[in-house]
Amino acid sequence: MMTGVNTEMLIDVWQQLLADPRKSWVLFEHGTCVVLTAPEGKLDEQATTLLKEFGPVHAGSSAGDFGVIDLKDAEGWVVTGQHNDVLTFVGPDEPQDQSEIAVGLFGRSKRHRDGTELHVVHIEDKRGSADSG
Repeated sequence: MMTGVNTEMLIDVWQQLLADPRKSWVLFEHGTCVVLTAPEGKLDEQATTLLKEFGPVHAGSSAGDFGVIDLKDAEGWVVTGQHNDVLTFVGPDEPQDQSEIAVGLFGRSKRHRDGTELHVVHIEDKRGSADSG
């Protein structure tokens, strides 16, 4: 079975991008990452609740808005949405058209899939790690 998503690569990219030792985050199957600024309880449940609300795209609403960040530390882009802590990675080999609008629409569609399928593939729990330094 072939899948278009390489989970290990996504984990590596997000670990690079979110190097802050105090940032806990949860990664979903299609590359959407939910950064938990106030992590509490079960991180996967907290992230799923956020993504369920802010992941799906609703045409004509702010849920359809996006921004594109061209990455300096990794190849690819991060696509932002209406919630600052919900970010979607788009790899350099994913969209055939690499214009900002095409990358943004591609990332938005990945966020929509993650926001409706809600399949967690990785949890980075950094609670307590900032105290040990």
